[in-house]
Amino acid sequence: MNVMSAMETDPKSVVADYISKQQKKNTVYESKQSVTSLTNEFMSKKKLTISGFAETLGVSRSMLSLYLNGKYTSDPTELEGKIMEHLKEAGFIKENAEEKQSLRMPTFYRSSDSIEVLGACQSCQEYGALGVVVGKSGYGKTYSLRQFSRVGRVCYIECDDSMTSKDLIDALEKAIGLPSGLVSIWKRTENLKDFFNVNKGYLLIIDEADKLISKNTQKKIEILRAIFDQSNVGMILAGEPALEAKLKSYLPRLANRVDFYTNLHGINRKEVAELLQPYNFTSEALEEMYRRAANVQTGCFRLLDRTLKNVLRIAGTDDVITLDVIDKASSMMML
Repeated sequence: MNVMSAMETDPKSVVADYISKQQKKNTVYESKQSVTSLTNEFMSKKKLTISGFAETLGVSRSMLSLYLNGKYTSDPTELEGKIMEHLKEAGFIKENAEEKQSLRMPTFYRSSDSIEVLGACQSCQEYGALGVVVGKSGYGKTYSLRQFSRVGRVCYIECDDSMTSKDLIDALEKAIGLPSGLVSIWKRTENLKDFFNVNKGYLLIIDEADKLISKNTQKKIEILRAIFDQSNVGMILAGEPALEAKLKSYLPRLANRVDFYTNLHGINRKEVAELLQPYNFTSEALEEMYRRAANVQTGCFRLLDRTLKNVLRIAGTDDVITLDVIDKASSMMML
């Protein structure tokens, strides 16, 4: 796996910088979504209105309302800092931190694959560059992209085969909080370009981008190419391995603009051992988990994650996890 850059940026230093910035934020609740959820929970418990809580924080009602509704387009770090500081002073964070620590599933595991994805995203956002992330289904591509989408000025959309050009524009407008209009697709595309040229530092993550391209049409991906070429925005195109071949075959003008390329290889045995270290697996059970995660033909991160979740639903905190427990967990799944 590698991240190739025309800018010769060291991906490891980029990722280290990203992780360092993230760790400086709240250590219990790392994401915008979790802070939002916590805020809503606190306001409900204390029977606070948006206006009342905004006044307490010393911010405008509209700012807090936009943030809680996922439409706040500026960097939320300062606002989240005020929220977290108030909730700590109110003793609310401590209650929820203890509850979170009781969970036995890791919230995010930084495998070598995920670190490469985070590094590509960070670089594309910082430099306004174009990146491509490819990986087989189940390798954790979407898992890592969604993790990065929780930082400021990152818009994530997931595509599917049924999307039209209008649907794509709708999704982009919704992701950044622009109102959808009845004007033409061309005009709405121009509005998106204007937005990114005024509001610099955004990253667009287009997941399942391979579904936008076929031998019959490239219109949807051409919309993205025009936005990238003519506005100040970083972009990540992610999808199955076929994405790379489709870009080179049908859209060489876009393929030759790629600054960062990441090809996922899947979780390895060493990473599986690290991830499962807190749990009490027998040697036979551990070998089965290795097989589910790292087998070249059928193994993947998703299968490991699903199996572990069901195992932990069955087993107690200190239980020995045997093959029998894994078999029972598997009976709950469609394999």
